[in-house]
Amino acid sequence: MRRNELDYILNRMLDMHKDVSDLNITVDKPLQIEADGQLTPVPVEPPVEKLTPYQTEMIALNLVGGNRRLTEDLQNSGSCDSSYSLIGRARFRVNIFSQRGNYSCVLRKLNTKIPTLADLKLPELFKSISKEKTGLILVTGATGSGKSTTLAALLNEINETKSVHVITLEDPVEFVHPQKKATFNQREMGNDFDKFSTGLRAALRQAPKVILVGEMRDRETVEIGLSAAETGHLVVSTLHTIDAGQTINRILGMFNTDEQEQIRIRLSDTLRWVVSQRLAPKIGGGRHALLEIMGSNMRTKDTILQGESEGKSFYEIIDASYTFGWRHFNSACLEAYEHGLITEETALLYCSKRGPLTRSIDNVKKARGESTSTISDLQLKKTEEGKKSELPPIPATLKLK
Repeated sequence: MRRNELDYILNRMLDMHKDVSDLNITVDKPLQIEADGQLTPVPVEPPVEKLTPYQTEMIALNLVGGNRRLTEDLQNSGSCDSSYSLIGRARFRVNIFSQRGNYSCVLRKLNTKIPTLADLKLPELFKSISKEKTGLILVTGATGSGKSTTLAALLNEINETKSVHVITLEDPVEFVHPQKKATFNQREMGNDFDKFSTGLRAALRQAPKVILVGEMRDRETVEIGLSAAETGHLVVSTLHTIDAGQTINRILGMFNTDEQEQIRIRLSDTLRWVVSQRLAPKIGGGRHALLEIMGSNMRTKDTILQGESEGKSFYEIIDASYTFGWRHFNSACLEAYEHGLITEETALLYCSKRGPLTRSIDNVKKARGESTSTISDLQLKKTEEGKKSELPPIPATLKLK
């Protein structure tokens, strides 16, 4: 297979849907795209009903492109990460991995246009987040939940409003930021540095005001990130966690028990914001971003120091600060349901606590004049004419002695 043949395949896959998020290449399956969270087969000429191991290996080798480091990673660790450009069309973040002796490839399509806060319809609170001078900002969520896109919009806001030096450490570089008011230096893992911890340590000597770390993957990266946040830098990064509480626990879990008290103190002093994301299917197609937003106040700091307890959970802290723009997933789901963006079933599937949300949705339905129960036409059982309805006899074992 030549590069032009691979480019034809990738172009054909992109033509299948206007909102392609991923390209999936797996043995014994046809070429597939993911759009709106669903996998769809892609017809090509000549027809490919099931990819063979040889075909997926040829595609993988073309994506690697003879890069020695990537080839060694694939052979030694069973997977490798890289990027691929489809000239004039798109850029991809690529992961190639072996499964049962065969190679599979997943290509995440990267947006070339830098999104703005307005484009993503993010809350006004994000403008306050972009004005932070120091500390740690974390954007969390599952793979494919839009963390990188949100971070790109946040950095774009900084780029348009602040004259500062921004260094990004990414794997790979996804959004290429133009030089506007800020000065951007974007470094890619594998080409410009070997791992996040060494790249972050070097960044401290490169006079940045803002540092983007693609992902807090290990203890060493977290420790250096906290040090950077403590020494006057604004550190922005991501974690694969589902909400604010799990984010705190994940960071603490990277350290030994005897170290956690000190890490709690450092984290309570440096953490500024935790934004968690979930992408829910919209009514009529597409996906809607549900956001949980937690900032820093005295209650947040105390709970990080002491741990969650009855009446002092992060959920309750966020709920109490609703008027300040903080949101938990229940609030986000309820607002999306009220505006007709998602269904009731979707809201209950993506929320944090179903009980409170069910009651809130019932209140919305009552205000609209809708039924809140599926039970209807209840009637008393009629007795035969001329006969009295009698209670069933009391069992002998229950009669008073």
